[in-house]
Amino acid sequence: MEAGRSSRSTATRKRKSAALEVERYPAPAPPAAPPDPGAAEHDGCGHGRDLHHIRNLSDLPDDMLRKIISLLPIKERGRTQILARRWRPLWRSLPLNIDCAELGDGKLGDVLQRIISSHQGVCHRFSIRPELSTDMDNDAAVDACLLSSTLDKLKELEFYRRRWHNWQPVPVPALIFRFSPTLCVAKFGHFTLADDALQGIHFPQLKKLVLHYVYLSDFSLNSMIARSPSLEFLLIIRCTGARRPRINSFTLTTIAVDNHSPDPSIEELVIESAPHLQTLIHLDHNHDLHIAALSVPKLETLGCTNSTRLVFGSTYIRHHQGPCIRGLATAACKIKCLVLGMATLNLHMVIELMTNFPCLEKLYIQCQKSWKNNLWRRKYRGLITSTCFDIHLKTIVLDYYRGTKSDIDFVTFFVLNARVLERMKLLVKRNDDKFVAIHRHRLQLMNRASHGAHINFRLKDSDVCISNMYKFCIQENILNL
Repeated sequence: MEAGRSSRSTATRKRKSAALEVERYPAPAPPAAPPDPGAAEHDGCGHGRDLHHIRNLSDLPDDMLRKIISLLPIKERGRTQILARRWRPLWRSLPLNIDCAELGDGKLGDVLQRIISSHQGVCHRFSIRPELSTDMDNDAAVDACLLSSTLDKLKELEFYRRRWHNWQPVPVPALIFRFSPTLCVAKFGHFTLADDALQGIHFPQLKKLVLHYVYLSDFSLNSMIARSPSLEFLLIIRCTGARRPRINSFTLTTIAVDNHSPDPSIEELVIESAPHLQTLIHLDHNHDLHIAALSVPKLETLGCTNSTRLVFGSTYIRHHQGPCIRGLATAACKIKCLVLGMATLNLHMVIELMTNFPCLEKLYIQCQKSWKNNLWRRKYRGLITSTCFDIHLKTIVLDYYRGTKSDIDFVTFFVLNARVLERMKLLVKRNDDKFVAIHRHRLQLMNRASHGAHINFRLKDSDVCISNMYKFCIQENILNL
């Protein structure tokens, strides 16, 4: 019993001694944490609250929530109001972007009226595509919507009028021109644009113009371009009426034309003066187009098909089964990107074009079928060893690679001779391991002239037709809509 009391008193003395030591020599305080640069400074998630401690969406700042809401389809944007009281004003304060294709089935007019009446902000974009413009009720609803004051400052308009049965081109509704002072992007289709419809109309801020199945004269097309002093992008798809437009524009940087049409369409395009034009593309394989580019000093990207006839100053380029090139213009020497729509994958044609575009760095090819042969080792032996011919290509895209003997010969020419090649993409119908392994061997990729080149087999998009140059250019970011 005495021993127990002695042990307890000894333990007590040890605890007291340890406490005195802590008071006499306290442990150093841990260093203060540096301020978090990501701490919120917006009322939406509390003053000074650290974003790392956010547990749900409602704790985010208002600006971040607005960004999230703006990425949603229009129906889901409106439904965010039911999530919480704080979410209700957010959608209404955002600019309204109406895409009628996102509104689903039902009466289009009623849905549009509910959206416009419940939204307090302005509308920046309105889109109705041909498949929704098929009856008079929808047309009347859209017209009523376009008259709303919510759309007074509209910046982007995609407007189509179409009749699926017994289709006849209808006159352009005059009400769409009330947006001409503010429009930056205009996509019009499936109506007639008469000469007098543009009388007194100007588009001071218009930068991008797309005309799709529009009937208009040379005068109307020239007038619309002339009255758009900020226009940078012009895309003409299967329009009729205009036969020989003449373009003069100080601001245009991109022109693309698809003149495929059963009715009379553009036969000749004369670019008299376009000092800032960088991209010029003919998109149709089947209808001839004569292009005279008289003054295009900054042109870098050229697109042509087997139906294209090109004139650059003194240079005449005939792009058919084989090119016919006469003379050489300064503009042709500056071409860095060439887009070819070929009936057959013809190596001879490509090499002839390359000799006339000495600065060429990017080559995009869409071919409908393989050529009978693309043998080159004997035929071009002297050209390859010549000091006057050098391949400067850094990018090659082929749509599409079938794996035939002719295709293999075509591709191996560049694999074994393009010394600065950085990227080659071959679009294929299959890219399983067996197919890729076989063709990597057949293309002699281990012996490539550029050891740093990346050569990839990519599945061809099933939505892109073999002869659809337009979708090919969109897919490869040659045209940016």
